[in-house]
Amino acid sequence: MTRLYLAVFLPLLPTQRLIRSTGSAPDTPFAMVEKQSGAMRLAACDTAALALGLSAGMALADARARVPDLAVFDYDPAADIALLGWLADGCERYSPACMLDPPQGLLIDITGCTHPFGDDAGRLAKDLKQRLRRQGLTGQIALGATPDSARAKALYATSAIHTLPVEALDAGDKVHQALRRAGLKTLKDLACRPRKPFAARFGKATVVKLARLLEEEDARITPRRHVPVITVTQNFAEPVSRNNDVLDTIATLTHQAAAQLNDRSQGGRRFEVSLFRSDGHVARLAVDTGTPTRDSALLMRLIRERIDTLSDPLDPGFGYDRMQLSVPTADILLPSQAGLETKVDRSAQTAALIDRLSVRLGSDRVRYFAERNSHIPERAVVECAAQSGQPQKDWPQATEAGPPMRPFRLFETPQRVEALVSIPDGPPRQFRWRKNLHHIVAYEGPERIAAEWWRRKAGHEPGKGGPTRDYYRVEDSEGRRFWLFRHGLYSETDAPIWYLHGLFA
Repeated sequence: MTRLYLAVFLPLLPTQRLIRSTGSAPDTPFAMVEKQSGAMRLAACDTAALALGLSAGMALADARARVPDLAVFDYDPAADIALLGWLADGCERYSPACMLDPPQGLLIDITGCTHPFGDDAGRLAKDLKQRLRRQGLTGQIALGATPDSARAKALYATSAIHTLPVEALDAGDKVHQALRRAGLKTLKDLACRPRKPFAARFGKATVVKLARLLEEEDARITPRRHVPVITVTQNFAEPVSRNNDVLDTIATLTHQAAAQLNDRSQGGRRFEVSLFRSDGHVARLAVDTGTPTRDSALLMRLIRERIDTLSDPLDPGFGYDRMQLSVPTADILLPSQAGLETKVDRSAQTAALIDRLSVRLGSDRVRYFAERNSHIPERAVVECAAQSGQPQKDWPQATEAGPPMRPFRLFETPQRVEALVSIPDGPPRQFRWRKNLHHIVAYEGPERIAAEWWRRKAGHEPGKGGPTRDYYRVEDSEGRRFWLFRHGLYSETDAPIWYLHGLFA
């Protein structure tokens, strides 16, 4: 399948961006200036300054000598890139595969995306040019079978590849001058020449660039966003702004996406709603699910929850003329059946509850404990977002023989205590914690845990390797139960230190 790319070049982006931000243009010709090699030079000029013979790269002193009333402003390339990003968001109405081409361009892969325009790429390009004009931007747009071809034709405002000058190779001034001295001025002159002598004289990279300009080799683009698995859209002849109409359209899109996911035997893990406003702004909503799903009713509940929790409510402005639902992440989802004893799928209910809480409170605030491959207690588990996976199901449980061997909750940092022992390397008889003395009447242990050899370091600080640990489950005279450990044996250190690591319920 032959691919089709659309390139946008904005020759007056810096100056037109300034006009957009200030709301009006200066009464005199103006330019954007920046410091280059210790001198102030023009970075961009408006149409009036260009008509007077000024150009980018000219020294500011020379420009003022030609145009004394020239107004100047600081050049802000970061603001230009931000505006390019905003435009790229709007261009996703044409294709999800859009890429920034700094400092003044965009590249869009529109392969298979022209059906809303009657499979006419020219109509799509015309629509984009009109939207740029409404934003006060001048755009040069071109189509090509490769990104390099489309970019070069947009840059030089031509639709014919062979008429492009040799400067389109972007190979450096020395190469361009050498080609022109040899009488090779356009790509047409280069296309009929043998490539091997050309590569030997000017380098292989120049030959590769020529092949891409002549649409003989496709380099593809890297979209700024991950291309979704499924995308469903709804266009409107007249913009809609009522909330009920917006929600009804989103519900329709969720049904369409669910049908496509069902055909693929897949379920989505993330769903993104894009609302394209008629003035170019794009509002985005996203919901994540802990398990794959294609339940449109569940999706609508999550989307409504997301809308209700927005700190900045949706502003339809003059209305939305396009809505899009995409599924960037999907997994296999096979049909499931509830057990014979119950008609309720408990795991599905739990997953739905986690999704709703995560949407309402934030995915990082609904968490669970996941097991890690470590025998060091503080590294044995880690907190994870509940939507990132399934909780551990085989945690140690209390048995008829007694309570769990370890407390469920541990101190983030083990707390140092003063302990008294009757024999070296023996159990504690009493300990002082937070100025209170606890007399031990019963104990179990020790549970000996050696430091991980690849983390072992000198010193006694817990969590940083060091000596062996002996853990004891102890009970004091008032019935309170503690989890203590001695950090270091007498054979390893002269002064072992005792710590309190957790409390039993």
